[in-house]
Amino acid sequence: MSETAPTAAAARSQEAEIVAALGQRPVVLVGMMGAGKSTVGRRLALRLGLPFLDADTEIESAAAMTIPEIFETHGEPHFRDGEARVIARLLDGGAKVLATGGGAFMREETRDRIRDKAVSMWLEADADVILRRVKRRADRPLLKTADPAGTIARLIAERYPVYRAADITIASRDVPHEKIVDECVAALHDYLSGASAPTLSETP
Repeated sequence: MSETAPTAAAARSQEAEIVAALGQRPVVLVGMMGAGKSTVGRRLALRLGLPFLDADTEIESAAAMTIPEIFETHGEPHFRDGEARVIARLLDGGAKVLATGGGAFMREETRDRIRDKAVSMWLEADADVILRRVKRRADRPLLKTADPAGTIARLIAERYPVYRAADITIASRDVPHEKIVDECVAALHDYLSGASAPTLSETP
């Protein structure tokens, strides 16, 4: 018991320092579908005592339609315009953890807003991890193709060079979620305190 108490106290201190350093800035999670943005984001928000918002959920609420329905009815460009507007709104209103859709960070105006108003964190996942996770879900409009693996490979090639502009990179892989959250907290603390290496991408 005496060994764990200082560790818990140190963790609480680290989390409090992160929140103080963030001020009004949100933490914005970016990355591919299946990278764990919502799952990790929810747990990270809980650790930091901040609200958690999922941009996709907010888009569906604003449109009164599911994302697959928006894609099918109005097309991807219409969805991306709405997504940009919703994220611009969500970046205001104080510190929070915000999970964004896989394509959100690809839009330059959204990237610029995130850079100016938030701290961005890329959850980087390998193609096989993404494919394994997204196969469990039927609500991915971009994967309604004959070759989901090929689509994921193409999206990775397009998106990863852009995702690298994020402030922090965390390796999303098949380990307990709390381990990823621990790494997010440590990397955020390092980044906000001006440490030179805000990237955690070691393998377990």
